[in-house]
Amino acid sequence: MAPPELDAAYFARLIDERMEHTREQISSLTAVIREVTLAAKDIPADDEHDPEGTTVSVERANEVALLAAAEASLIELMEAQERLTTDGYGICERCGNPIPAARLEIRPETRFCVECAAARRR
Repeated sequence: MAPPELDAAYFARLIDERMEHTREQISSLTAVIREVTLAAKDIPADDEHDPEGTTVSVERANEVALLAAAEASLIELMEAQERLTTDGYGICERCGNPIPAARLEIRPETRFCVECAAARRR
């Protein structure tokens, strides 16, 4: 059950806003990747002798990594949205203690309290 001090409507709006922003980011990154890919077609395939070849490859790889991170973030936000409807929101999945509202404001998709998140990283 979600901690009683959490304003579910507030966090629902916050999650919705973050999801919208993340979807826009995904759309933008997808467009950039498409442009970089099309630009790469105009560059000789011999990256070893073409100084721009590796730049385009690196740029595309960076954008693909950013896209993957944005997609993962969107999934986490969608899962948080689901937890809001099932009363699991705001409860640490590791220790079962309430997650402080201040932490949820910063990372509304978080599933762990600060202590448990730190323990998971170790």
